[in-house]
Amino acid sequence: MTAGPGGAAGGDGRGALLVVGDVVTDVVARHRGPLASGTDTASVIRTLPGGAGANVACWAAHRGCADVRLLGRVGADGAAWHERELIAGGVRPRLVVDPEASTGTVICLVDTGAGGERTFLTDSGASLRLEPDDWSDALLDGVGRLHLSGYLLFSASGRALVRTALASARARGVPVSLDPASAGFLVRLGVERFLTLVQGVDVLLPSRDEACLLTGLSDGADATARLSRQFPLVVAKQGVHGAVVAQGGVVIARVPAFPATPCDTTGAGDAFTGAFLAALLTGAAPGDAAVEGCAAGARAVERVGGRPPVREDRTAPAVHPARTP
Repeated sequence: MTAGPGGAAGGDGRGALLVVGDVVTDVVARHRGPLASGTDTASVIRTLPGGAGANVACWAAHRGCADVRLLGRVGADGAAWHERELIAGGVRPRLVVDPEASTGTVICLVDTGAGGERTFLTDSGASLRLEPDDWSDALLDGVGRLHLSGYLLFSASGRALVRTALASARARGVPVSLDPASAGFLVRLGVERFLTLVQGVDVLLPSRDEACLLTGLSDGADATARLSRQFPLVVAKQGVHGAVVAQGGVVIARVPAFPATPCDTTGAGDAFTGAFLAALLTGAAPGDAAVEGCAAGARAVERVGGRPPVREDRTAPAVHPARTP
C-alpha cells in the first residue's frame, strides 16, 4: 500500500483503519425480567470476545474495509484466543501481552424482557494498561484513519497514549476519531477534563446521553450541533432514534434507525462506529456513512454479543504478532 502526503494513505479507500483500544472477554448473561436478589435467576450464559475497540475493528472489516488493524493489550490468559478471534473477523491484531494483568472481563447482564437492554460489570484488566511504549509511529504506515476508544481516557497510561497517538497522527495528516465510550466513566473523569484531553480529534462519535452530558443540553440534536463547534464532525448515536450528524454548529443529517428485533444491544454503538468509519474510508459523505452505521447497529442488536458474524469467504489477513513488553 502506498502512503499519501504526510505518510497517510488518505481517506479514499486506499488507507487502512487503525483502531487503538480495548480487547476484553464478554460474559453475556441473558435473563428475562428483574434479577432475583438472594437466589437464582435463570439465564443463558455465553463467553464471547468483546471490547469496544475490538468490536469497532471487526465491524469495520465486516463492512468491507480491506485493511483493519488493532492495537490492544491483553493478559497471557486470553492472548491466543483473542488473536484467533480477531483474525477470523478480518482484523490484523497487534496485541501486547501484559506481564502482570489478566485480560479485561465484562459481565453483560441482558434483560430479554426489556428490549435487550444491558448492564455492564467491568473489570478492565490489561486493556487499561496500554501505554505510550506500546505505540510506534510505524503503526500509522499506510493508515487513512485512526480511531481511539474512549476507554483509553480512563487510565493515566491510556491518556498518555492518546496524547502520543494524536500527536503522531497530526504530524502525518491522519484524521482521528474517538468514541467517548461510557457516560458513567465520563461523569467520573469530568466533562472539562475530557474535552481538554480530546482536543485535536476530527470526528467525535458520542451516544445521545454522552452528547447531552458533554454539553449540558437535554436535546440530543442540539447537543450534537453544539459539540460540532468544537470538533469538525460530530455524529451522535441515538439507538432506536437513529443518528444525528453535525458540522460547524449545524445539524446536516438526521438518519432514522433501521427496523430490528432486539436480542442484545451489546456492541450496537461499536457496530455503528465501525461501519461508519469504513464508509468514510471509501469516500462516503458523513450522512451516507451514518446510514451504513445505522444498518450495522440494527444487525448488531439482533445478535448475541458485540461482534458481527464471521464471513466464510474472508481470507485471513497478515498479522502483527502479539508481543510482551
